[in-house]
Amino acid sequence: MDEDESLRRYGLRPSGAHLDEIRETLRTHAALERRAQGEGDTELMRLCCVQLFNAGDLDDVLTIWDAKRSSWDADSSVDVQLLCGAGLEETKAYLTTANPPEALAALDYLQLCEGGPATSRASLWSRGHVGTRTTTRIEQRALPPACAICVQ
Repeated sequence: MDEDESLRRYGLRPSGAHLDEIRETLRTHAALERRAQGEGDTELMRLCCVQLFNAGDLDDVLTIWDAKRSSWDADSSVDVQLLCGAGLEETKAYLTTANPPEALAALDYLQLCEGGPATSRASLWSRGHVGTRTTTRIEQRALPPACAICVQ
């Protein structure tokens, strides 16, 4: 599956019934990227992360983080803001209490980015705002190099 097919099949705001398929696609491509950079489809990975972001489920934060950290290209493709589908403060609270060591690494990274150019408008980190801006960009077939917040 490529990003066009995923977009046709699930849209940007997929139903709950499709989220497990999206998570599995993301995990599969992240594993391919870890094996060898370029084997996974990082544009599809980014779209999966946007779809999961729009679902706003805190349980997806570490899945998105794992995908982001799977390769240099994936790290550049998956914006840190996509960790925050449930909201910035909610995500930070979740990462503070999550058990895996990756949670602390994600929290450290998020806090490092907070207040920088990528997150200078942290109050806008809500599913509605980012999802709407990202929707427009994806529909134009120009996936943003950075989250929609960054390009305002």
